[in-house]
Amino acid sequence: MSQAQVTDDRPIFPAMLRGLFCRCPNCGSGRLFSGFLSVRDSCTACGTELHHHRADDAPPYFTMALVGHLVIGAVLGVEITYSPPVWLHLVIWLPLTLILSLILLRPIKGIIVGLQWALRMHGFGGTETELEEIEGNGRP
Repeated sequence: MSQAQVTDDRPIFPAMLRGLFCRCPNCGSGRLFSGFLSVRDSCTACGTELHHHRADDAPPYFTMALVGHLVIGAVLGVEITYSPPVWLHLVIWLPLTLILSLILLRPIKGIIVGLQWALRMHGFGGTETELEEIEGNGRP
């Protein structure tokens, strides 16, 4: 069994989609988070260990990139079309930026945890020893 065959049993898209909905990347039933951004140590439904994740700064980075592109595009479109005063821009865009960031941060982190799980990264089953055991080449 090759390494590609070993990773086939963890499809990437479904795992990321489950993470998007803040669910366990393995079963899709258990909740992924115990707090706003705190990932559970393990799934309450299937028992999959989730504490291995290393999302670190990726979720805020992707959130800022996405929200920045959306908001800046909208700001420029409104400015060119209507030319509202600066105070109106501040009243509209600052709260919108904050709200979008808070709404998107958690699902984006879920996507990243799901991706890491599917790719067996950071202790989710991707070490050489574990791959050898799965393939039958290593010690049991």
